[in-house]
Amino acid sequence: MSTPYTPVGGTQAGEFAYDYDDEHGQGLVTFAGVMLMIAAVLNTLYGIAAIDKASFFTANAKYVFGDLKTFGWFVLVLGIVQIFAALAIWQGTPWGRWFGVACASGNAILQTLWIPAYPILAMTILTLDIIVIYGLLAYGGRRRSAREARARAQAGAAS
Repeated sequence: MSTPYTPVGGTQAGEFAYDYDDEHGQGLVTFAGVMLMIAAVLNTLYGIAAIDKASFFTANAKYVFGDLKTFGWFVLVLGIVQIFAALAIWQGTPWGRWFGVACASGNAILQTLWIPAYPILAMTILTLDIIVIYGLLAYGGRRRSAREARARAQAGAAS
């Protein structure tokens, strides 16, 4: 085809407003925030149950270090921190992306140590943590540019 490329926008010579695909992947970032919040609630509940020595967990499990109560405290604290990470991701703060990655990474490590207590749940949450980390690293930085592109589009439609 011999049709020339015409950038989007450009009302005057030399002025072009390129339209990037900034919305791509934002659903995965929102998904990452939701999964972090679900993991936070579960970790908080499971941490309380482990501290209280509830009969929910596998009996006579052997741990790398410590006992079920020790892991319960770690999981409880991580759950509370994850709540703040999910809120920061939803807010769209620049540091929220990295805070979410750190929380999901810490949770992934803790879930591998938590496997003796509840193996199927720990492996499921570990898989979700890996998806959260991917979503935040691949698309988390585009949230600000997506908002700016949306604001430009609304300003252009208004004028």
